[in-house]
Amino acid sequence: MDFLTLIQILDSTVRLATPLLLACLAGLFSERAGIFDIGLEGKMLAAAFFSAAIAFTTGSVWLGLLAGIGASMALSGLHGLASITFRGNQLISGVAINFLASGLTVLIAQSWFKQGGRTPSLIGNARFEPITLPFAEALQNVPFLGPIYYELLSGHSILVYIAMLCVPGSWYLLYRTRFGLRLRAVGENPAAVDTAGISVIGLRFAAVAICGILCGIAGAYLSTALQAGFVKEMTAGRGYIALAALIFAKWRPWHALFACLLFGLLQALALRSDVVESVLQVSVPDQLLNSLPYILTVIILAGFVGKAIPPRAGGEAYVKER
Repeated sequence: MDFLTLIQILDSTVRLATPLLLACLAGLFSERAGIFDIGLEGKMLAAAFFSAAIAFTTGSVWLGLLAGIGASMALSGLHGLASITFRGNQLISGVAINFLASGLTVLIAQSWFKQGGRTPSLIGNARFEPITLPFAEALQNVPFLGPIYYELLSGHSILVYIAMLCVPGSWYLLYRTRFGLRLRAVGENPAAVDTAGISVIGLRFAAVAICGILCGIAGAYLSTALQAGFVKEMTAGRGYIALAALIFAKWRPWHALFACLLFGLLQALALRSDVVESVLQVSVPDQLLNSLPYILTVIILAGFVGKAIPPRAGGEAYVKER
């Protein structure tokens, strides 16, 4: 495998890891506040559909992005209402959101566009185009550094760069601000936070709202940047993979980045079976390569759930003492 092929695989890794990273950070905020969210998949799916549908209808990808975020936040609000306000089972609420999004997106898409549950292809201003960084074209022929800057760092959509900036942003917000300290405290000991006169419900709804925003961006990226339109079940389990990456990362932002890049690498290798076979010198079935991210998800959930300690108040509804 030559150097350029390696760079191309890493480039695909970054693209494929982006929605996983955004969803993983979304789950991180929610679970750090004590709200388990199995509904990441449903939020991403709803955001993917509405962002593509509105982008096609209006011709503006930015309006599509806002619509995707709005759809995701609506489902986040529903999850918050069920699990925070009414103290329902958080896991059941999340699963219900996944089923709701799975059915509604296809139903509305078929009613709206009549193309078998998909949206028309997005072109022009209706989708995010790659951004060429300064001096990328001038440096592309420079040995070693040129391919890294031109192929790997440049040429991504703006949502990829936003996702990467969200990692240090999330770290700073969680570990260097008063809001982050209180958010983490709510996930560990909500009674102590309440005793200090801070609203546990308000902080948990704030975390759920941040989760909705990040899932909205992730879903919009799938349909308006990674692909050019919405198709049925296009999230393909990415929400569940993001949850596995979150457990693997032990609820820490920088570790989440590397965990999602690992899953992205496995997906990128599945697209380049010729490279895998040339390295291993054996024929590898495409089905096996495509299933590697899901196999790793099962391994992580089976081997790390007991070792990775979640927030102590996670999954528990808070009842204010009178």
